[in-house]
Amino acid sequence: MYSESVRVNGMSMFLVLAFLFFIGSVSGWVLELFFRRFFSSANPERKWINPGFCTGPYLPIYGTGLCLLYLISSLENLNIIKNPVANKVVLFVLMAVCMTVIEYIAGVLALKVSKVRLWDYSGEWGNIQGIICPKFSFFWAVLGAVYYFLIHPHILTALKWLSENLAFSFLVGLFFGIFIVDAAHSTQILSKIKSFAEDNDVIVRYESIKAHIRSANERRKEKYHFFKPFHSELPLVNHLKEMLESFEKRSRKK
Repeated sequence: MYSESVRVNGMSMFLVLAFLFFIGSVSGWVLELFFRRFFSSANPERKWINPGFCTGPYLPIYGTGLCLLYLISSLENLNIIKNPVANKVVLFVLMAVCMTVIEYIAGVLALKVSKVRLWDYSGEWGNIQGIICPKFSFFWAVLGAVYYFLIHPHILTALKWLSENLAFSFLVGLFFGIFIVDAAHSTQILSKIKSFAEDNDVIVRYESIKAHIRSANERRKEKYHFFKPFHSELPLVNHLKEMLESFEKRSRKK
């Protein structure tokens, strides 16, 4: 399938992965934006809510995932499995497993380190700690197949062209500069939430806080800042106190 595709030889692998991280992070943000608006049970009012940990239009977990999908898709050239159908099935299963592992690691770190639940699959069948579940692992496999058939055959040519242009390096550098500043700002917000969660022995649902602040701002006729979902005239701790009873209690092992 890729005999006519452009190989990555001669390109900087760092620049390739950096650009893929950029594209994946932004595309994932758009995907999550529409999913949470129209399908998520955590948003019953069906309002536009900025998804993810950062305030900007990107989700790092999707950027990491796209880099991984690119590397996994490249394994097909090794021809480890001779049967082409079985080869693709194994490839998609591997994609789903790897993406699920990334999702689990990110979810566990958020829970254990920051005392925050970034997403909640507790209501889904077969879920593990509300972080991963078979249904969304299946969706990861579907996304992997979409990437493999519709994007991967063309992305190599695009990356080659971009890597040979100065604007490419500038774009990647600009993105990571903004991303690092945003991540630092978001970490400060997260540290406040973590302090509250530890003091009250709870796990804070990240998206629920955003939705609560939006509703509170609308009730007080305050302007809602889509890219500043935690911005409010009231301190963040006040909103957290208002939602205290709705947060899940932390389980302690004796």
